[in-house]
Amino acid sequence: MNKSLFTIWIFAKLNTRRFFRDRLAIFFVIVFPLIFLFVFGGLFGNEGGGSFSVGLVNKSESQFSQEFTGRLEADDFFEVTRFDSREAASDQLQRGQIEALIILPKQFGVSQAGTNYPSGQAQVSYTQNNEQAGQTLTSVLAGIFETINVDLVGVERPFTVSSEASNEQGLSQFDYTFSGLLGFSIIGLGVFGPVNVFPELKKQGILRRFHTTPLRVWQYFLSSVISQMATGLVAVGVMFAVALTVFDLRIFGNVLELAVFIMLSIAMIYGIGLAIGGWAKNERQAAPLGNIIVFPMMFLSGTFFPRFLMPDWLQSASAFLPLTPVIDGIRLILTEGQSLIDVSTQIWQITAWLVVIYVIAFRVFRWE
Repeated sequence: MNKSLFTIWIFAKLNTRRFFRDRLAIFFVIVFPLIFLFVFGGLFGNEGGGSFSVGLVNKSESQFSQEFTGRLEADDFFEVTRFDSREAASDQLQRGQIEALIILPKQFGVSQAGTNYPSGQAQVSYTQNNEQAGQTLTSVLAGIFETINVDLVGVERPFTVSSEASNEQGLSQFDYTFSGLLGFSIIGLGVFGPVNVFPELKKQGILRRFHTTPLRVWQYFLSSVISQMATGLVAVGVMFAVALTVFDLRIFGNVLELAVFIMLSIAMIYGIGLAIGGWAKNERQAAPLGNIIVFPMMFLSGTFFPRFLMPDWLQSASAFLPLTPVIDGIRLILTEGQSLIDVSTQIWQITAWLVVIYVIAFRVFRWE
């Protein structure tokens, strides 16, 4: 084996072993992203099992009101809590323990004079800060009553609407969010790792001793990148295992192509950590600079919420951040089944950033 390649291989193994012996590094690279995974998985991973928490005050004694109440309680969409009066429900409504209140008046479900079918008007009560929930409940109840009205009165409707399922596979909110969590894991691995490690190596004089050997900067960089990609694949693999088994993640793209894209992304993001850690003399210089660079990317690149929710000018500005093509590319491959050719725009952006970042890293790196 070529002497230079052998040196790179040896240092790559040493860096990888050092990582897996460092419990703190394992926590921040593997365990910490998993905490966010469980938080967002708990929020978005079980969308189909959600329910609408409502209170119910039934003042009517009609048979129809009893049947309607039973129908609401049997519907999985509603989580019904019965109250004897509106006053009894007001405290829970104000504290947000119920999202809205349904009141069935005394004459609800009673046949009016001249008719042979029941009628009535249900009342929906909600607080001002929960207006959306009240309007949603009103729309749902209107749909239920419309079905009942057709069955009772049987009036012909000149206009109707039909629906059909498309052939396209849909995404859950967790499927969409998972790509951002992978980006969060990659930036934590690529930046905070070297930002913490390099100042410590300088403090201990290890890098100074490396400098006295024939080891070149490019060899040390390349060995570190190889080690980081191996470590990153392990961390990402753990996240995939948890997401698949616990939160039923759906993968529509090619896993091998996704792995190649993630390794390229890790190499690019790691250059930021190399530049910061290689330049800084100690942790007091490295940590603030790392936070200044990382936190804007975390919140503007679509890590925790999609970029399309941002104003147009902010979307345009955030497109130039290094982490943006990483998350966009992962999301396109993972959730839309696109290939590496389809995400060539993101690959070119990552490659351009890789060149710029490593040119800076080589210029600012110092052994002590």
